[in-house]
Amino acid sequence: MKSSIFVIAMVLAVAASLTCGPAYSEGDPAKGARAIKPCLDCHALTLGRHMTGPSLDHIIGRKAGSAEGFERYSPAIKASSVTWTQTTLDAWLASPQAVIPGNRMGFILEDATARADIIAYLLATQGPDETRTPGLPVPHQSQTDLKATGAASHVATINLCRDTYNVTMENGVTQQFWERNLRIKTDAGPDGPAPGKPVLIPSGQQGDRAYLIFAAPQEISAAIKTACPETTR
Repeated sequence: MKSSIFVIAMVLAVAASLTCGPAYSEGDPAKGARAIKPCLDCHALTLGRHMTGPSLDHIIGRKAGSAEGFERYSPAIKASSVTWTQTTLDAWLASPQAVIPGNRMGFILEDATARADIIAYLLATQGPDETRTPGLPVPHQSQTDLKATGAASHVATINLCRDTYNVTMENGVTQQFWERNLRIKTDAGPDGPAPGKPVLIPSGQQGDRAYLIFAAPQEISAAIKTACPETTR
């Protein structure tokens, strides 16, 4: 009799676990299109477009550390055996270090509802083809196409005078930056500047910091001239 009661109790417990399920099963894909925006500071939704982190395209069902063309996986991610499912993504967003200790993911999302909505959106738009849902909104991607910026962003000349960079734009305006406040970067991706056409992007609220972005590293030394204007001597 006792054994029968025990078996019945176990069956009910398993049934309850299957019925209740994790929160992501109740996610709203439309709300997920809004909730996912913070993720798009580091990840793109389009195939092959990698940023700080790898593209999220077709992430559902993909093995961790396997996005083609992404070169910056941590050793922990490369060595893991995790496959991205709804379950593992929910756990990952809640605590990345608990899922794969030693990885470089610094973002944590404690809101279970937001996690559910994001996963529902990824399943509907980036999951297997048969699960995709047409008509969902596409979130704005934070990455800017640097080839499409205007003359106020395109750099004509760069001059370093002692500790000051004088950056003259194609529209004739010259901006000055303390040498530590001008952050020089490269972007060889599809959204990077055209070869030989560096771009200046503001990076500080006070207007005293900026990113100077080149298409390739070899352009940097050729573009920066070291000399002081006569008026400053």
